[in-house]
Amino acid sequence: MKYALVIFETDESRRRIQADRAAYRKEYESWIGSIAAAGKLVGGEALETEHITPATVRKTAGGTSAVTDGPAQADEETLGGWFIIEVADREEAVELAKSLPTPETLEIRPILESA
Repeated sequence: MKYALVIFETDESRRRIQADRAAYRKEYESWIGSIAAAGKLVGGEALETEHITPATVRKTAGGTSAVTDGPAQADEETLGGWFIIEVADREEAVELAKSLPTPETLEIRPILESA
């Protein structure tokens, strides 16, 4: 089964990145490297979270659009990226997410596969 590991940066993860970006990156890349080495990584992308403000478009039932600067959900956690993994089941996806050594929040979502 394929799952998305949706990564949300937190205040703590941003503090650690700012304190020592190289050490943080090494820890993070080691984790994703182990998933790739096990043949479970399908793909993924990191999002720009430091220098460019995202835009949010909200559509109404009437068809109008409202555009604002900033994330769709403004709180401590910021969408940072995602990975797609292929594992046996949800439990394995949860275990991989739990092994992340850095303090992000991970949301685990099954990938909708066409019939």
